[in-house]
Amino acid sequence: MSKKEPLPKDWREGRRLRAWQLYQQGWKQKDIAEALGVTEGAVSQWMSRAKQDGPDGLRHQPPPGPQPKLTEEQRAQLPDLLAKGSEHYGFRGEAWTTARVAVLIKQQFGVRYHPAHCSRLLRAAKQSVQKPIELATQRNEEAIKAWKEERWPALKKKQSKKSGRSFL
Repeated sequence: MSKKEPLPKDWREGRRLRAWQLYQQGWKQKDIAEALGVTEGAVSQWMSRAKQDGPDGLRHQPPPGPQPKLTEEQRAQLPDLLAKGSEHYGFRGEAWTTARVAVLIKQQFGVRYHPAHCSRLLRAAKQSVQKPIELATQRNEEAIKAWKEERWPALKKKQSKKSGRSFL
């Protein structure tokens, strides 16, 4: 390796590059395999790859992973769709949950995403997941306010007099 070439990313890559150097110096594949502690088949595969793609073919190649289901253009449209609000798409309340985003993506693009993965899409789009506050439909705000202002202070006073200490 010359000074211009980048250093190996790991020891395996370094071993492959060293095998190529030895091959360039005229070593036989079985001698390279013995010197590096690998099989002759591995050296043969490395040499084939190096002959086809050059020494860069011996460098570490990260696994490609699955192809994204949404195209770049579709992902770019997502913030605009979310900006319209969830009620625009027939949901009750203005909160965007991951389940709602999954439904939106399915409706708009015909692509099925698991709700847990939608949070990654939202973070990538600089959006936040919102959790709706679920309140009982029978909730009486006036009764709650009256209880907090009248009944709760009375209960608090009775309890602190009874025990002789404050719970705060």
